[in-house]
Formats: sequence, C-alpha cells, structure tokens
Amino acid sequence: MTQKNFPSFLDNGRRRTVFAGGALLSGAAVALLAGRDALAQGARASSAQSEADVRILNTAIGAEFEAVAAYQVGAERGLLSPGVRTVALQFQGHHKEHVAALAAAVRKLGGHPAEARGSYVFPIDKLHSEADVLRFAAGLERGAVSAYLNAVPLFNSRDLSQAAASILGDEAMHWAVLRQVLGEMPVVPSAFMS
Repeated sequence: MTQKNFPSFLDNGRRRTVFAGGALLSGAAVALLAGRDALAQGARASSAQSEADVRILNTAIGAEFEAVAAYQVGAERGLLSPGVRTVALQFQGHHKEHVAALAAAVRKLGGHPAEARGSYVFPIDKLHSEADVLRFAAGLERGAVSAYLNAVPLFNSRDLSQAAASILGDEAMHWAVLRQVLGEMPVVPSAFMS
C-alpha cells in the first residue's frame, strides 16, 4: 500500500446524522471489553427510562448491522490484500459481537432487539481499490466514534454509559488502524472529537 492520501468520497458526518432522531443518538454497540459485563448485568430504571435506553440500544443495533454489512461488502469486492482482508473480517467480528451484546441488553430491559434490514445502500460504484474500501470503512468507524461520544450521556443507566464508552474505544482503535494502513497518522486528527 502506498503512503498517498486518497480523496474521500464518504461524508464522515453521515453516520452521526443517521443516528440523530429526536433526542436519540446511537449508542452504536454498547458492549465490548469491560462494557460487555455492564450489559450483562442489565439496568435497573423506571419503565420510561428503560424504554429510552432500549430505543438508543436498538438504534445502535441498526448501526452495527450496517457496519457488519459494510465490512462484508468490502471483503467481497476482491480489492483487499489477504492481510488487510483478515483485519477487516476481524473488525466485522467485533461488530457482530456488539450486535449480540446489544440485543441481550435490550431483552434484559424487556424490549425486542432491532433486526437487520434486508439490504443496505453503500457507494459500491466508488470502491475501485483497496484504499477506497479502507477509506469507506474509516469513515464509518469515525462516524461510530462520534455517535458513541454523543450517546454516552443519553443513557439513563450508568452501566450502559460505561459500556458505550468502552465501545467508543474499540471504534477509535478501528479508525486508527485504518488510518495507518492508508498512510495517514494513526492518531485522531484533533485533540477533541465532536
């Protein structure tokens, strides 16, 4: 992979905007690392608070299903070198784990987990090289970081907020790795995320 910067065709704010719906922003997958334990414990809150948390979790499940589908498209395009494809599928596996943990948390709160859509629309016509696929994935991961950041204070359950913060870290690591493979600085471009 060369050390060039490629033009971005993905609106990095797109995923964050998709999560905005009333006061609900994606918790986008609230369950990796230490966060998985917080989800397993479930939240004790009033019915209205639990319903609000379920809506955030279901929005996150929807976003995670989209990420799983996006990594599948990236892997199937035939544009990724074997080593990069392995990492992409590992990241997809993380998103699948997020879905499973989020769905368990929704059920624990008495809700019904969101299901995957029948199809997703991705800019396939713009994915012509490995760099295009990686830039697309990096844009989705950056959007997930922003969504998690905005979701953390929205949860009524402190355990769910802690879990969302844990997932935020996972998404940030994905973004950093993808940036490095693209030849960009692996650190986030600014000292603060929004």
